Amino acid sequence: MDQPAGLGYSTPHTTALSNGLPLSLLPVPDSPVACLQFWCSAGSAVEQAQEHGMAHFLEHMVFKGNEQLPAGAFDWQVEASGGISNAATGFDDVHYHVLMPKEALPLACELLPQLVLQPEIRAEDFVLERQVVLEELAQSEDQPEEQAFQQLLALACGEHAYGRPILGVREQLLQQTPQQMLAFQQRHYRAQSCAVSLSGGFDLGHVQQLLEASPFAELPGTTGIDPQQPGLKVQPGLHALELPRLESARLLMLWSAPPAKELMALSGTDLLTTVLAEGRSSRLVRCLREEKQVVESIDMDVHALEQGSLVILEAICPSDRLNEVHQDVSAILRQLQQQDPRATELKRAKRLLDHGHRFAMEGIGSLAQHLGQATLMKRLEPLEEPLSRWHQWQAEDLQQLSRDLDPDLACTLLVRPK
Repeated sequence: MDQPAGLGYSTPHTTALSNGLPLSLLPVPDSPVACLQFWCSAGSAVEQAQEHGMAHFLEHMVFKGNEQLPAGAFDWQVEASGGISNAATGFDDVHYHVLMPKEALPLACELLPQLVLQPEIRAEDFVLERQVVLEELAQSEDQPEEQAFQQLLALACGEHAYGRPILGVREQLLQQTPQQMLAFQQRHYRAQSCAVSLSGGFDLGHVQQLLEASPFAELPGTTGIDPQQPGLKVQPGLHALELPRLESARLLMLWSAPPAKELMALSGTDLLTTVLAEGRSSRLVRCLREEKQVVESIDMDVHALEQGSLVILEAICPSDRLNEVHQDVSAILRQLQQQDPRATELKRAKRLLDHGHRFAMEGIGSLAQHLGQATLMKRLEPLEEPLSRWHQWQAEDLQQLSRDLDPDLACTLLVRPK
């Protein structure tokens, strides 16, 4: 078995503030920048009835500021220091980040917790920002590709939270109040349900002092957190959809995969989807795009999620070839169940995943994101460990996993222009 080379970083320093908030700190010598990120397990999956869209809406409201940091002041100070900031809400988490020149890191340690942990949620701001969220929702609903993808999730995931739009439901957003949002924030933004990560150029001891003196250390402990949702069960079936303004037909297929915590099994799924649909010499791309030329593109991605991961295939093709593409994809997937990947295929897939991980870890922001999410989910490990898992797989060991990608187990959606 090939042993992958290391990534050249030191071991991240892990500790916690006095309130229990976990920290992952990775100094990178000679880096001119530093990235500070705050993570919270308050994604859309924890929303209760009548709260759909609250997690994402709160992410917006955070940037409206408070008495100490008025609206726009955070962005102005970050940008004036040469930095950038952003935030994102997913099914399982929400995170906020600031990338700054290393000299401005003390300012980032002061501003980010002030912004994220002390939202004022004023009524007039709430009403105005809700219109922004509703416009974002309308834009998403106006995109036929987004409509198709959301329909696939709804069909596959049913009543599970992963089947709902992260942006929320218009009727519920219109009925939500600042008081509900404040209660949501206080329920979920707690020390043991959050994490802070930092990578780049900084002094370890100095940073720990800065963070301990920041509002991060005032975050209350965890109490009354909602129980986790049951595991996801994908509902297989064949469905059809017609959409106006859709330029090309689409084959969408979705399978369940091991939850994110099952790291070894999920690494095998990564290898299988790479063998199938990554690069010109992958099975699906070579057959359908390079040889038969019946698809414009074909992709297959693994989305690692806490309650059950998703494997999603998308093939874009002319409408009159959609059934043919579906049949060809199904045949290739079944062939994989009968015939292990060739040694050259597996070697190529390992190399692609290995290089992809290395390239991703070259960026200071990507490093902080990797550390923050892993720390939040209590799965922090050496940065080289994903490489080791991929290299442990042998072709015959992938046989059972290939059966999990049987076409009959997929939720399949045939999408045509109307």
